[in-house]
Amino acid sequence: MKKISITKLAIISLSALCISTAAQAATTTKPSQLAIYSHMALHHPVWARDGMVASQEALATQIGVDILAKGGNAIDAAVAVGYALAVTLPRAGNLGGGGFMMIYLSDKQQMIALDYREMAPKLAHRDMFLDDMGNPDKKLSRFHGLAVGIPGTVMGMELALSKYGTMSREQVMAPAIFLAKNGIKVTADLANSLGAMSKRLGQWPSTRSIFYKADGANYQPGETLVQSDLANSLETISKLGNKGFYQGKIAQQIADSVVAAGGVLTVDDMSQYQVIEREAVIGTYRGYQVASMPPPSSGGVHIVQMLNMLAQYPIGEMGHNSSDTIHVMAESMRRAYADRSKYLGDPDFVNVPVSALIDKKYAIELVKTIDMDKASLSSDISPTKVLPYESNETTHYSIIDKFGNAVSNTYTLNFSYGSGLVAQGSGILLNNEMDDFSAKPGTPNGYGLIGGEANAVEAYKRPLSSMTPTIVLKDGKPYIVTGSPGGSRIITTTLQVIMNVIDHKMNIAEASAAPRIHHQWLPDFLRVEKGLSKDTIDLLKAKGHQVKVKSSMGSTQTIMLNDLGLYGASDPRRPAALSKGL
Repeated sequence: MKKISITKLAIISLSALCISTAAQAATTTKPSQLAIYSHMALHHPVWARDGMVASQEALATQIGVDILAKGGNAIDAAVAVGYALAVTLPRAGNLGGGGFMMIYLSDKQQMIALDYREMAPKLAHRDMFLDDMGNPDKKLSRFHGLAVGIPGTVMGMELALSKYGTMSREQVMAPAIFLAKNGIKVTADLANSLGAMSKRLGQWPSTRSIFYKADGANYQPGETLVQSDLANSLETISKLGNKGFYQGKIAQQIADSVVAAGGVLTVDDMSQYQVIEREAVIGTYRGYQVASMPPPSSGGVHIVQMLNMLAQYPIGEMGHNSSDTIHVMAESMRRAYADRSKYLGDPDFVNVPVSALIDKKYAIELVKTIDMDKASLSSDISPTKVLPYESNETTHYSIIDKFGNAVSNTYTLNFSYGSGLVAQGSGILLNNEMDDFSAKPGTPNGYGLIGGEANAVEAYKRPLSSMTPTIVLKDGKPYIVTGSPGGSRIITTTLQVIMNVIDHKMNIAEASAAPRIHHQWLPDFLRVEKGLSKDTIDLLKAKGHQVKVKSSMGSTQTIMLNDLGLYGASDPRRPAALSKGL
């Protein structure tokens, strides 16, 4: 693709102007105005014709829209948004983490699954998170130097831009550099987040010096947060690309900080990192094509597996969130997550039976074990033998451009702010993604997910993930671009957005706002959001479901394309999100 020729100086000046305007607009919006916007969004999706960006943070969305307005494509905008979120949404946007990007190229009608998931260091080994008694030590896998995997975000963004973008690295990174260097206005969301995490983040001097004042006080809404070290790191990456991050000063800063925190990641590990383009998982549901991320994501496999089961029922006739609909959804989820515990892992290390798990005949056999009048017991459900055996803080954004290209990107540090450790001198927060391995097969991780031998720790292996960036196609063209954060609940959240549109004929805002449910096999209970009627919950309990009403799930960022144009909806469950188009 031809590169757009604009001088670096002009781009920086233009970016500074547009970001300054966006920052002023975002930081002067009153909470009451945001509430009104969220309320309106429930009924009226944002409409556009020439491009749309939906992300969890308003400034990042504006940056993506600005890139589209300058002639960039969806991939250019996706990279710009990814770097911007590292500045504006530090609890999940990142340079020190990793993720997955689904790309649809309109001119080639090609789907690309980009795996930039973190990798375990060379010295990582199966029992590294066990104590002297052979039991998992949660601190080691979550809040310690050993928790840090080799980051993949920078190389993922670089590959996407260089291979599928049209703009230069300097162009798409200029807005993020400007924000880090000149500061962002602290939103209420960011202030609350940092306040809640002060104890965990404050234990690291390198982190405390950036995200808290000199006297240890929290930043308040409206105050300015400058991230000078991060700006310097971004400038280095802008000039040198992968070499600026995986070699040289930044790589040394990351390795030194991890080792000082008790970890084993080295400069050589940084240089060994590789991004992989994988074959997307493709399924069909009621005439639509569903394309999602393959292993080491478990999301694509189980989205298709569950949809295959649900296709056996007249979901639309059964009604949205009726007791019967929720019952078959929960039973489908229960069986998929049981299979997840045994079969899913890094396909470069274990044979994952993808074709068998997403086979429609296999789904029909699973459906035969579902009783419409009675909930299964998870203790009676075990990962089924499939043949042939082939081999909570995250953020998502969706983009469609005027050319018909689409990007669905989910990336993360794992927990909110990851390990909490900033690599000294770099401004880069580091992940705690090693907790997504099975510290001891058969024991739960931080999201309660049970893992098996397929997800045991090994050197240079990628941990299993629930991140599920998804693109639904209608007549061969993008129809829904969606995804969500939410740990183990990402898969079921994404599933329900798809069902709400296809089965229940909701517009994309209604589909995003509707109450959600979740079952993950173990622990054996059905989690529901507030909003279900007491009668429905009573009927579910009568079937034998252990129902628990808990906090909201997910933060979907979704775009839908039809003959009238683009419709965007940012989940009202999280503040500061924004869908905006051209």
